[in-house]
Amino acid sequence: MRSILTTFAFFIFTSALLAQDDVFSNKTNLALEKVVKDFPNRFHNIKGDIIVQHAETVEYKSTIQVPGASSCIVTKHIVSNTDSYSWSCTAFVTRDFNVAKNKYKEIFEEIANTIIKVDGQKPFIISGQYRNPIEDRKLTAVLFELLPAVGEMKKLKIELDLQYVVSEWKVTLNVYDSDHKEDQATASNTN
Repeated sequence: MRSILTTFAFFIFTSALLAQDDVFSNKTNLALEKVVKDFPNRFHNIKGDIIVQHAETVEYKSTIQVPGASSCIVTKHIVSNTDSYSWSCTAFVTRDFNVAKNKYKEIFEEIANTIIKVDGQKPFIISGQYRNPIEDRKLTAVLFELLPAVGEMKKLKIELDLQYVVSEWKVTLNVYDSDHKEDQATASNTN
């Protein structure tokens, strides 16, 4: 009788763990796949209501949310009369570096070498090299690419960051057009 109760308790515990909506579940991959699929549409299909509007940016609530994340947004960047878009998700925030470091690694392991299928194209593998965070370095970033990327999808970048902001460590997941980063750098250098 004791073994039956132990086995039953184990199954209930395991089921409860698997049922949790955690930011590091397979739902993270599903959300990321939806974001990547909408990249050619400039995130038009995942853009929600306007959150805030500035001279050079407009932030929209993302209709795609990573489970457990504090916020996911789509940003329209207006640089030199050209619009570009990015998607950003604050996946985790804490004051404890070691906790943030572990979550950063968990997210990396969730998305690295996974396959994303975009309609009308061959499947892509998300490829990136892990960088070990160090507390003294206030920003650690992994840049992922889609392999094999062709056409417009060559411009797509996925970036996972662990960054110290004010008094907190933030883990963010970003999807953007690589041309956008170059445009931002050029705009910053001319100002």
